[in-house]
Amino acid sequence: MTKKKSKSNFEQDLSRLEEISQILEADNVELEEAISLFEEGVKLSKSCLKTLKEAELKITELKNELGKISQVEED
Repeated sequence: MTKKKSKSNFEQDLSRLEEISQILEADNVELEEAISLFEEGVKLSKSCLKTLKEAELKITELKNELGKISQVEED
């Protein structure tokens, strides 16, 4: 999976989560549909959180790498 595709999936998942939230907040959804939408929302939330945690880890790694480069240049 490419980074561009991953970003697109994240944005699509987040957009769908927002859509589900609006549908559920409208109060005109039958119980079975509400449960199905809620279940989909939980899966999308997990996927988005995983992507965000991976991004956070990558940023931390890059910051650490930058710190090492800065230390070498100061020596």
